[in-house]
Amino acid sequence: MVTHRTPEDAATRWPTTTFVDGVDAAITRARQIAGDQDVIIASTTITQQALDAGLVDEVCVSLVPVLFGEGIPYFTKLYGGHHQLLEDPIVVQGHRALHLRYPVRH
Repeated sequence: MVTHRTPEDAATRWPTTTFVDGVDAAITRARQIAGDQDVIIASTTITQQALDAGLVDEVCVSLVPVLFGEGIPYFTKLYGGHHQLLEDPIVVQGHRALHLRYPVRH
């Protein structure tokens, strides 16, 4: 978990959670824990910061036939004020969903 201040009771309340103070440390630790498995980021601000730091290898987007009309956009503001170029997608047709995997151009 990325946080500026680790809770005092973290060791007893979340004994299997690793607390770090930045995105670089979080990605590094997650990769150590994951080994050969992929690391998935599910937070909008952490995703944006990781993209800006060059720590993201692939962006996955799933399109489903539902319009919510609200929610938290993942890519409205990338840090550093620059564009992030992606490669052509790998397209996986799912059941009532289209999954797009875009390699990040570094």
